[in-house]
Amino acid sequence: MKLLFIINPGSGSHNINLKEVISTHFNAKNTQVDLFELPEDCSLEKIKERIKSAKADRVVAVGGDGTLKLVAECLLHTETPIGIIPAGSANGMAKELGIPTDIEQALAILDGGRLQKIHVVKLNDEICIHLSDLGFNAYLVKKFDTLPQRGMWGYAKATWHALWNHSRMEVQLKLKDKTITSKAAMVAIANATMYGSGLKINPDGKLDDDLFEVVLVKDYSYLEILKIWITKLPFNPKKIEVFQTAEVKISSKHKAHFQVDGEYIGSVNTVEAKILPAAITVVLPNVSEG
Repeated sequence: MKLLFIINPGSGSHNINLKEVISTHFNAKNTQVDLFELPEDCSLEKIKERIKSAKADRVVAVGGDGTLKLVAECLLHTETPIGIIPAGSANGMAKELGIPTDIEQALAILDGGRLQKIHVVKLNDEICIHLSDLGFNAYLVKKFDTLPQRGMWGYAKATWHALWNHSRMEVQLKLKDKTITSKAAMVAIANATMYGSGLKINPDGKLDDDLFEVVLVKDYSYLEILKIWITKLPFNPKKIEVFQTAEVKISSKHKAHFQVDGEYIGSVNTVEAKILPAAITVVLPNVSEG
């Protein structure tokens, strides 16, 4: 078997030599390893060319959700499986899929793990593998990126700033059979169930069905999300509503902050989202390993 590793050297805050760890792990195995470290401002075309020339059996994203999204974009609607080595700050999708955060344990899955097709969500010109949103959390992501502090202290500081400075939006959701108009602190387009922090925004989400969820957070209801995280009680519909759909058009009266898979995209008035079923194949732990 040949594995191509797409390594993001800028992911996370670890001091591990990823290339060395990967090479050492496969030294005594009958596995061919090809390592590609992403240069700064690497274009999608360049990564696609590298994947094509490698002729690997599996392509492995080494980094956070952003790195996985890059690899997924290159392998959309192909049969080439994607392996995941979580080396980012939050690693939300790896947690979602039950992939160990320990790098050695994650490497051990790549040869013999089970393959599963999962859907992604197309959002305007982007794809979303994990979670995207308009409003409060996107503003928080933007603010967090500008702070010198990382980790929980930086996140707490960004949250405090966002709570004081972000105001609610006026949004319209156009679903297949209904139109909803509401004030909102944020609107999440949820492919997965929870953020990298473990906060469960979308308890009923499944990665292998033909639907995604739109989570309308009408007010700053993090207590409401914490409630369901801790107690498993349903959301209070006066504060948070969830809609299951295969497509939606979200419009905001004023431009709203927008993030996809932890990357701040900018301010937009409209997001059009639709499901791309069975769009990528991922390598997962076998049931006995999970």
